[in-house]
Amino acid sequence: MGESLHTVPTMPTARQPGCPFDPPAELTEARRHGPISRHTHVGGKPGWLITGYDLVRSVLADPRFSSRRELLNVGDFEVPPAPPGEFLLMDEPQHGRYRKPLVGKFTARRMRQLTERVEQITADCLDAMEKAGPPVDLVTAFAKPIPTIIICELLGVPYEDRASFQEQVDSFMSGEPSEEELIAAYTATQEYLAQLVAAKRAHPTDDVLSELTDSDLTDEELRGIGLILLAAGFDTTANMLSLGTFALLQNPAQLAALRADPTLADRAVEELLRYLSVAKTFMKTALVDVELGGQTIEAGTTVVLSYNTANRDPERFADPHVLDLHRQHGGHLAFGHGAHLCLGQQLARIEMRVAFSALIDRFPTLRLAVPAEEVRLRPETADIYGVKNLPVTWDV
Repeated sequence: MGESLHTVPTMPTARQPGCPFDPPAELTEARRHGPISRHTHVGGKPGWLITGYDLVRSVLADPRFSSRRELLNVGDFEVPPAPPGEFLLMDEPQHGRYRKPLVGKFTARRMRQLTERVEQITADCLDAMEKAGPPVDLVTAFAKPIPTIIICELLGVPYEDRASFQEQVDSFMSGEPSEEELIAAYTATQEYLAQLVAAKRAHPTDDVLSELTDSDLTDEELRGIGLILLAAGFDTTANMLSLGTFALLQNPAQLAALRADPTLADRAVEELLRYLSVAKTFMKTALVDVELGGQTIEAGTTVVLSYNTANRDPERFADPHVLDLHRQHGGHLAFGHGAHLCLGQQLARIEMRVAFSALIDRFPTLRLAVPAEEVRLRPETADIYGVKNLPVTWDV
């Protein structure tokens, strides 16, 4: 098992020049040495980096590994528990207390009922783009507004608050603000959500937060749930729409195939999710000693799960570094796996399928308005990978 003792000293962040869609080269190299590597966390504590598909999937479904934030063992400092309601960083029974009331609100059938609304919002964005004329920044004109409007409507955010609400969330999710700016944006979002929950209790409307006020969840718990839904429903989809369009424009044969055969849309969404893996990593901590990939993960050790290399694992996917919209073998981990499988995955799929299809249909000559190397990428410190802006143009 010599190969599995490959060491990745610190988490690499830099992507290779000219390869904005590929994981950092050091992660790909680690996967070549085996699915598990030694790793030192940013706080100095030793841990493990899991880069192989099968091992990442197994850890996500293994109750011997915890998602609890306070158990993260990455340095000589204490990590506080996740705030009430922020169930992504919790285990059972707390995780189930928050997730179960939401499951029925995010079923595939209920999400499909939103398709017509997604189509209307997308058409409105495209109308505005066409009226403004090229060039436009696809991030601000298209990729952000679609998921923002949908998640705000689901949460019951008043129309007049949406612009400032998006700006606050964007600020603390972007990975760019200073620590002070990040705390300020996060605090402002929390305060707004607290006011929103209070308003829904007093005057319920037709939205998810109002429906949840009928449960035994406290205002503080509802605020935390709202934050998780907001972050997951807005930031990941917005970056998939912008980075996905960038990837399609850089792969003209695949874009032409999608234009020629609109029935490829669903498969294209799955392939872009796999290929881009904008949610790059997740961390879990071993509750007991666990044998994994021929190594012993000692109790209390935190492992980093690399989604982007798992979704590029050659043992799972043929030619994994190739964007192939005809790929039939799915099963990617872009939405996670196990108990924490993304609740909003069906909504995200609908938004992407509708948006990509409508965009390339409306603008057959869509192309980058700047050289690809001038497209500004989000820093790797951001939880969700993507582009800061995507200048595009078309023939008029």
